[in-house]
Amino acid sequence: MAQLKASLRPTPAPPPEPIPVTLNVNGVERTLHLAPWTTLLDALRLHLDLTGTKKGCDHGQCGACTVLVDGRRINSCLTLAAMQDGRKVTTIEGLTTGDALHPLQEAFIEHDAFQCGYCTPGQICSAAGLIAEGKATTDDEIRELMSGNLCRCGAYPNIVAAIRQAMATVATKAEGAS
Repeated sequence: MAQLKASLRPTPAPPPEPIPVTLNVNGVERTLHLAPWTTLLDALRLHLDLTGTKKGCDHGQCGACTVLVDGRRINSCLTLAAMQDGRKVTTIEGLTTGDALHPLQEAFIEHDAFQCGYCTPGQICSAAGLIAEGKATTDDEIRELMSGNLCRCGAYPNIVAAIRQAMATVATKAEGAS
């Protein structure tokens, strides 16, 4: 009887083969061979050793995993790496220019806009996307457009002040370049 039951069980399907995924990460083209279900977050952290992007909730609710894809902010835990094939991905590690910090990184330091620092990479990447979008002009708009990024330490007033300063710095640099 046991042999009959065993012979009626379907043979499990073999796992799918890894698929090639090419990403331009922080200005460097990288081709990875990943399981089809690998998230962009796991590709960055586990396969490229870019651990600045954090895994918080793994459900897209906290924003700790925010990166920029083609300049737009996304939660990297909610997108498969294969969906971003051929795209430009910028992580917190890619915001610096040589040894120079990004204006947001400088402003976060100046305004003490972090405490434990866990959410900081996602906050900064999201703020970089927010500035590029050009939609926020007031503190209320900054708060609304950053509402997908949680800070459990409650550094929100300092985060808004840092973003406001970085927006002014970026605007000044843009005017000077014109």
